Amino acid sequence: MNAAERLYFAHRAGRLLRPHRVCGAALISAMITVTLVATLASAALWQQWRHVEIESAERSRAQTAWLLTGALDFSRLVLREDKGPADHLAEPWALGLQESKLSAFLSQDKQTREGDPEVFLSGSITDAQSRLNVRNLIENGQASISGRASFAKLFALLGLPLSELNTMQQQLLRAQQAISPTNNNNAFASTGSANAPLMPQQPAQLVWLGLSPRTAAQLAPFVSILPEATPLNLNTAGPEAIYVSLPGLDLPAAHQFVRQRANLAPLETLEAASKALGPQVNEKQHSLSTKYFLIRGRMRLEDTVQEDDLLVERNGPKITILWRYRAVRNQPSTLPNNLQSAALLQSAQP
Repeated sequence: MNAAERLYFAHRAGRLLRPHRVCGAALISAMITVTLVATLASAALWQQWRHVEIESAERSRAQTAWLLTGALDFSRLVLREDKGPADHLAEPWALGLQESKLSAFLSQDKQTREGDPEVFLSGSITDAQSRLNVRNLIENGQASISGRASFAKLFALLGLPLSELNTMQQQLLRAQQAISPTNNNNAFASTGSANAPLMPQQPAQLVWLGLSPRTAAQLAPFVSILPEATPLNLNTAGPEAIYVSLPGLDLPAAHQFVRQRANLAPLETLEAASKALGPQVNEKQHSLSTKYFLIRGRMRLEDTVQEDDLLVERNGPKITILWRYRAVRNQPSTLPNNLQSAALLQSAQP
């Protein structure tokens, strides 16, 4: 075969193979196109799913907030209707609400249907004056001797260092002095002094006054932070608070008094309290009625849990919210490290 014939047959072979090469390239192009379309479609589907989940979570949080606000308004109504001369633990406001299912009551005909959300409510009202008030460490713009003596007994009872008590009292005095005199009606309004610490509102915030987190956590069940110095309510206080507020009383006697108090009529006069606890009872440090209350509400709607803490002031029929702390958890859990978001809401509505 000469050169011309070889060239002819090579040209024919190339023409026969070219269609197969074209078909292979088209197949690869089609596969790439399908892959790109599938990738874009899955991304769009994920974005759509994400938006739906966010909207669902926001709707659940909004519904939970409205339901819990209604329940907290009812608790304020309970306090408003309490008109007795003395506040004690046998009154309606002191009865805590265990977690109760509200789904049947929220449906139109009080019948739970498939797909209806599971709603649970719980809450409690606590006498804020049943605990030692941190503001009692200050008296007339100066460090209070009697207030420090009570807190010194509490620190010794809990095994906490007294050096931190000294620091807390000094820092509290600086925070008090930084409050503008024109804002005496709002004890939480600060002038924004550059060096003074912020005035805390909750026991966990006592770290602002120089306490360690461990000390603040141990003090939390026994102290409160109110807008002004307040007496201790002997009808609602625990044995530890009663023990540290009376210099001549020992802890077993305080426990005995609390046990007997549960089976007897509530104290109505300080004279009766003096007979039970000794002559150290005085109207400056002790009382039988309360002005400030802590309200806690917890609403669980499907996988959203919201907890609100309120400090309210009662002046006759007027109930004023001093602050409101809201915590929202994505999962129904009581562990503090599951806290997802929290906000402090100010309100002066009656």
